[in-house]
Amino acid sequence: MASEAKSEAPKPESSMCKDTSSKGGTKSQWVKLNVGGTIFMTTRTTLCRDPKSFLYRLIQEEPDLNTDKDDNGAYLIDRDPTYFGPVLNYLRHGKLVINKDLAEEGVLEEAEFYNITELIKLVKAKIKDREDRQNQTFTKSVYRVLQCSEEELTQIVSAMSDGWKFEQLVNIGSQYNYGSEDHAEFLCVVSKECPNIVNGQEVEPSDKAKIIAEYYEIIFYINDSHFLC
Repeated sequence: MASEAKSEAPKPESSMCKDTSSKGGTKSQWVKLNVGGTIFMTTRTTLCRDPKSFLYRLIQEEPDLNTDKDDNGAYLIDRDPTYFGPVLNYLRHGKLVINKDLAEEGVLEEAEFYNITELIKLVKAKIKDREDRQNQTFTKSVYRVLQCSEEELTQIVSAMSDGWKFEQLVNIGSQYNYGSEDHAEFLCVVSKECPNIVNGQEVEPSDKAKIIAEYYEIIFYINDSHFLC
């Protein structure tokens, strides 16, 4: 699967980039490139998309680059052919297409080597977008219901920390009778915004949260945005 970004590829500005034939000593429109032992065929028009690029300078009548050719007349370029594909395709259609098995940083290295300005910007933006997504933290609302007596209620509320906040108190009546006095029982609902996923990994509640849960004998735990009585 490939990802894609689009930008306007610069238009050729040199008369050398126009279609020509091999007749009359003029150069053919087709160009062979030997990149790291792999042959690529493309047109002069494609290679002239960016007048400031290495490839543009390579195919000029009197190039200022000392580049050899192989026995078949292909320009020799000592670079990784795997990462040259996205570079050449960008010059062809103005889109950044990177197969999922290719590292974006590798494409950036080649874009910088060939000095293709707009492609460099596109790849850098893509890398930044990927890093922003990886660093994004997702949260979930965690609700806990604590059963306590009237005497314990104040202690529970005052002891809440580590991001927990009071949500609701439900009187569930009295379970114990001592003489004429009733000892009311309550359900105390507390909540907390907990990180759920950071860098693609699920995050466990903090140790303090686990201790609170165990100490006050949680009745149930719901992972939802609302508590339903």
